Amino acid sequence: MSEHHILIIEDDLDIANVLKLDLTDAGCQVDHADVAMTGLIKAREDNPDLIILDLGLPDFDGGDVVQRLRKNSAVPIIVLTARDTVDEKVRLLGLGADDYIIKPFHPDELLARVKVQLRQRVTESLTMGDLTLDPQKRLATYKGEELRLSPKEFDILSLLIRQPGRVYSRAEIGQEIWQGRLPEGSNVVDVHMANLRAKLRDLDGYGLLRTVRGVGYALRG
Repeated sequence: MSEHHILIIEDDLDIANVLKLDLTDAGCQVDHADVAMTGLIKAREDNPDLIILDLGLPDFDGGDVVQRLRKNSAVPIIVLTARDTVDEKVRLLGLGADDYIIKPFHPDELLARVKVQLRQRVTESLTMGDLTLDPQKRLATYKGEELRLSPKEFDILSLLIRQPGRVYSRAEIGQEIWQGRLPEGSNVVDVHMANLRAKLRDLDGYGLLRTVRGVGYALRG
C-alpha cells in the first residue's frame, strides 16, 4: 500500500484520526475532509487512489456522494455505515460503492479491505481478440472504441477475460467482485451483466458475453 493516496470523507474526527494514523503507518498518503462538498472537491482535484466514505455526513447523504463521484470517476469507494440492512447494502452496491464496512469495525478489517481494492487496480493489460482491458488506467476498449463501464462492470469483465470460455457462476462472481458480501438472493450480478451485455452490443460485440442458463456467464474465447 506504499505511496497510495487515500481520501477519507468522515465527519467524526475521532474515527478519521484513527483511520489516518493506521493508513499512514501502512505507508499511505492520507487526506481528510469532514463534509461531503469538501470531499468531492478534493476527489476531483487530487485524484486519490481510493476513497473511504462515511454514509452519514452533515451536508449530503453518502449515497448521493457515491453517485456524484461515479459521474466522472472509477476510484474505488469503501463506505462506512451503521445501517446494517440488506436493502441498504444492495442500494450502496447498486449506486457504485465497491465495498462497505459496518460500524463499529476493527481497523485491521478496514486495512484488509483497502488492500484488496488497491490490489485489484494494479496489474497487466488483458487482451482477448478485439477486447482489451488496461486495469491500471481502468480503460476497456473493443475494436479500438472505449467501453464506458461502471467500476463493477470493469471488474467483472477483468475476471471473465482472464479465462475466456470458462463459465463463472453468479456465486463465484459475487465472491470475487464483492468479496462474498452480496445478500442472498440478490440480483445485483444479473443487473450488472445485463448492462455489460448492452454496452458490448452497442460496439457490435454481439455474442461476446455468453449466458449459460442455470449456470452462469463467460466470455466467448
